[in-house]
Amino acid sequence: MQEIVPGVYLGSYIAAQPHCLPNLLQKGIRYILCVRTEAESGYLRPQLPNPAFIYRTLDIADKETENIMRFFPEVNAFIDEALAKNSKVLIQSSSGNSRSASFVLAYIMQKFRLTFSDALDFVKTKRNSVDPNVGFQAQLFEYEPIYKARLRVTIEGSSSKCRPKRKLEQLAGAAAEISDYAVAPPPSPVSCEGLALNARAPSQSDLTSHLYKLWLLQR
Repeated sequence: MQEIVPGVYLGSYIAAQPHCLPNLLQKGIRYILCVRTEAESGYLRPQLPNPAFIYRTLDIADKETENIMRFFPEVNAFIDEALAKNSKVLIQSSSGNSRSASFVLAYIMQKFRLTFSDALDFVKTKRNSVDPNVGFQAQLFEYEPIYKARLRVTIEGSSSKCRPKRKLEQLAGAAAEISDYAVAPPPSPVSCEGLALNARAPSQSDLTSHLYKLWLLQR
């Protein structure tokens, strides 16, 4: 595992195995978020018999069609809770490169107001193997305007009491975009053939193509 930003670690399933308990305690890690599927629960499960740890699991598959964005607020709050209590947090998945990495990317994007591209470049300086699947990258790309809109509304709300109804509508709209992640079709269908699944950072046209593919699946 690697510390991506102060207090936030990213790693694979091995990072929280029983033999790693002394290392976790030494680093001050008390919060652990495990991202896995039911099929992976045999080796990705709470194995730390220490009540000092707060352990949470999310059942998410590493698939391009998985809606991971709906969990961003929950995971961000989990990380913030750990840091607020002067603890450190480990976000882990099977390899620590796609699902868990996507949550860390979403967190630092919002926390430090970064674009997805800048956040990915930064995280790779700490953990070079990070490579979210194309579907997760598309959702992180879509998350940029959503989190920025919520931040803008929050700032406006703290500086002015005007137009409270409009601000509540904006916040509700931003929350709905995350929880009911639905892909709007582009003006004309874009072929999804030849999409580079192993690309480090797909182009905007690739992301648009994949979003259209998701939209077709949801019809």
